[in-house]
Amino acid sequence: MLTVEETIGVTEAAQIPKQRGEQLLDSAVRYAEERHWDVFPGTWLEAVDGMERCSCGDTACPAAGAHPARPDWATQATGSAVVARRLWGKQPKASILLPTGRTFDALDVPEAAGFLALARMERMDLTLGPVTCTPDRRMMFFVLPGAAAKVPDLVRKLGWSPSGIDLVARGEGHYVAAPPTRVGGHGAVQWARRPTPANRWLPDVEELICPLAYACAREAATAREAAAARARQG
Repeated sequence: MLTVEETIGVTEAAQIPKQRGEQLLDSAVRYAEERHWDVFPGTWLEAVDGMERCSCGDTACPAAGAHPARPDWATQATGSAVVARRLWGKQPKASILLPTGRTFDALDVPEAAGFLALARMERMDLTLGPVTCTPDRRMMFFVLPGAAAKVPDLVRKLGWSPSGIDLVARGEGHYVAAPPTRVGGHGAVQWARRPTPANRWLPDVEELICPLAYACAREAATAREAAAARARQG
């Protein structure tokens, strides 16, 4: 079993301790060995003049310490625990990135919508895969590969557009950051639903799209109403 954090029951992220290289190496190896996920090392955070900056050198990096370090990252990804140990042995501080479109796709939604949907899915007793919560207040629901191609039509059939409700499907050519990767000075990626033997078999996107789309649409409507209220006051 993966020794990662228990389910997060609240939207406020817990205070994150300083990331240690051995945590990253051990986690990367477990993801490859126990979940059979491909992994690849990304950038990392470096202390420069008392501030944490991305190893890529961009002082305004939007995903500091958590993006690919090289353009051919897709060919670097490995499902071998031995290779993963060697890669992180060379750079223990490297972020852990997981390519989507291989063993899983990811449904990327706003955090508020994600927790609303998660609660509804649990009431419906739906089968869920792992779910991450990122420091920029997004949630990633892991589903079977192929979801990215299905999502646009599925969401439109429900009466919405994916862009209009901020629901993004990440498939081939994309990646997600895995715990305990830290992103800038904002904190670390955490598990909202940790990987366990019980969720080794991932759900199909059709099983989750209705509660997720509904929650995203509700959150988008609330945001529009708030924006309209501010405009009236201004």
